Amino acid sequence: MDGKSALVLGATGGVGGAIASALVEHGWSVCGLARDVPAAKRGWPNDRVAIVWVAGDAMNGADVIHAAAGTSVIVHAVNPPGYRHWDRLVLPMIDNSIAAARAAGGARIVLPGTVYNFNPATTPVVGEDSEQMPQSRKGRVRVEMEARLDAAARSGVPSLIVRAGDFFGADARSSWFTQVMAPPGKQLRRIVNPVTAPGVGHSWAYLPDLAEAIARLIGMKEKLRPFERLQFEGVWDADGTALPAAIRRITQRPDIPVTRFSWRAMRLLAPFGGLPREIAEIAPYWRYPMRFDNRRLVALLGEEPHTPIDDALKATFRIGTP
Repeated sequence: MDGKSALVLGATGGVGGAIASALVEHGWSVCGLARDVPAAKRGWPNDRVAIVWVAGDAMNGADVIHAAAGTSVIVHAVNPPGYRHWDRLVLPMIDNSIAAARAAGGARIVLPGTVYNFNPATTPVVGEDSEQMPQSRKGRVRVEMEARLDAAARSGVPSLIVRAGDFFGADARSSWFTQVMAPPGKQLRRIVNPVTAPGVGHSWAYLPDLAEAIARLIGMKEKLRPFERLQFEGVWDADGTALPAAIRRITQRPDIPVTRFSWRAMRLLAPFGGLPREIAEIAPYWRYPMRFDNRRLVALLGEEPHTPIDDALKATFRIGTP
C-alpha cells in the first residue's frame, strides 16, 4: 500500500475538493471518484493542481473498493446528490468506505464532522468526548456514522474525524455563507444573518484553513489514535456581528443592509417536507452559541492554521484576484 496515496470521495464538492487540493500540495497522489469524469475535470478550479479522476459512484461498493486499491487514506466528504434521501443513503456510503478501507489493507478514513451530533442547548463547547444528543434526523445519522467508524477502528480500519463550524471560502459552494448569507460572484445587495438573535455567537471555518489542518493531520499517522476525533476552532464570531461587519469592511460598503434570515417561513413550510424541513431542523444551531475545543488538534500540529478574517473574506469574494 502506497504511503502517500489518497482517494477522495466528494472531490467535486467544496470540502472534498479543498482537502484533495491540500493533499496534493503536501505531496500526496490523489484520486477523485466521480460519476461524471468529464464534468469533474471541467469543474476543477484552474488555480489548483489537477488530480486523477476515476469513474464511479460512492453508492456502489465495488466502485469504491476498486478506486481505493493501493491507497492509505480515504477522505469521505461525499453527500447524497442534492442532499436528498439523507437518511437512506448516507449510512450505506460510509459502509462502502469502511469496506474499501479494509480491502486496501487498513486505509485511514477521514471524515469532515459537524455539530449536528450534539444538542446546542446543552453543549456550548464541543470536545472529543462531549455527549452526543442529536436533535434532528441528520444528527442521528451523524452519530451512527461515527459509531460505525469507531467499531471499524477496533478491527483494523483507523479513522480521523475533524469537526468544524459552517464553511466559507471561494469554493465552499454548498454552505450557509454562499447560499444564504452573502453569495460570492453576485452583486451583494444585502447580508442575510442566520443568527436568530443579537448576541448569539457562531463558529465558522475558512475552508482552505480547515483543509490545510486536515492534510497536515493525515500526514502524521504515527501520532494519531486509531479512532481520532478532533475539533477545528476556526473563526469564532462571539456575538454574531463580527462576520457581517468584516464583509462590509472588505467590500468597502459600510451601508450594506444586514437582515435576519426568515426562520419563521421555514417553520411554516416544514410540514410539507423537503428543504424547508431540513432547514427548520437545524434552527437551534443558530439559536445557541457552540464553540470547538481544539486543544488536541493544537497539541498535534503545534498551531491551528488561521488566515486573518479580512484576508479570508477577500479570497472568498475574490477581491484583488485577476
